Amino acid sequence: MTTFIIDIFVAIVSILLIVIVMLQASKDDINDAFNGSKSELFKDQKVRGIELFMQRATIVLAVLFVVLVIASILIHKA
Repeated sequence: MTTFIIDIFVAIVSILLIVIVMLQASKDDINDAFNGSKSELFKDQKVRGIELFMQRATIVLAVLFVVLVIASILIHKA
């Protein structure tokens, strides 16, 4: 029963991780890919607001995903 619950949590966290990564805005512009120039003007700009939340949520979900997968593997081996 616990293996089933952990597998459900792994599936939920993986879906949330995919969604939150897809919602993040890209910092690269499509024009940079074609002309080779990269603007360094806003390179050191601090992340604030919703971008900071999304960045932290991605880190938390990624760590949680790895921990749950390792726990799931250990439980399935036993």
